[in-house]
Amino acid sequence: MTKSELIETLATRIDVPKKRAEDVVNAVFDSMKDALLENERIEIRGFGSFSIREYRAKQGRNPRTGETVQVDEKKSVHFKAGKELRERVDS
Repeated sequence: MTKSELIETLATRIDVPKKRAEDVVNAVFDSMKDALLENERIEIRGFGSFSIREYRAKQGRNPRTGETVQVDEKKSVHFKAGKELRERVDS
């Protein structure tokens, strides 16, 4: 499902104009983004949780040449599905 499909579904389900649904979806995503940028964990019961994982710098290898290269430290968003979502997907 794309963001535009989510907006369309929301507008249909709660019978609001698409523009209003788009504002709601954008507000939710912006709030989630702001929380993650503040290194806060987001937990949505029954759905899952989002958190930031930090990775240390390390030695890597260029797969083409085999040459050793330095890989900088980085941060990445991690999602862990909640129990209810996992069970519904599994059935």
